[in-house]
Amino acid sequence: MTLKECYAALGADFEGTLGRLCSEKLVQKFALKFLADESYPTLEKAMEEENYTDAFRASHTLKGVCANLGYTRLYEASDVLTEALRDGKKPADDTLLEQVKDEYRRTVELLQELQNTV
Repeated sequence: MTLKECYAALGADFEGTLGRLCSEKLVQKFALKFLADESYPTLEKAMEEENYTDAFRASHTLKGVCANLGYTRLYEASDVLTEALRDGKKPADDTLLEQVKDEYRRTVELLQELQNTV
């Protein structure tokens, strides 16, 4: 799998990310660094502990990372969750974390596939 194929499979914004980072090599470097990012595990733990203030911070960080890397679908899911957590309370919609979780898993799977081919 190529970097462009990975971005296409993710429904991600490759051209926008390339415009920000200026080289495919940097896009690939930071795309793969996402696999070590702790935002999602921190979010999941905070939600399990019902610590919605920390969950907001983690979701907001995840949203920012996804915006910078052009991971549109995961960005959108984390943006909705971030806004639901903004007041520091449990979100009214219990499916929001599941939506983030699904997009996160999909993103990680495709990035691992990319990592195995480079």
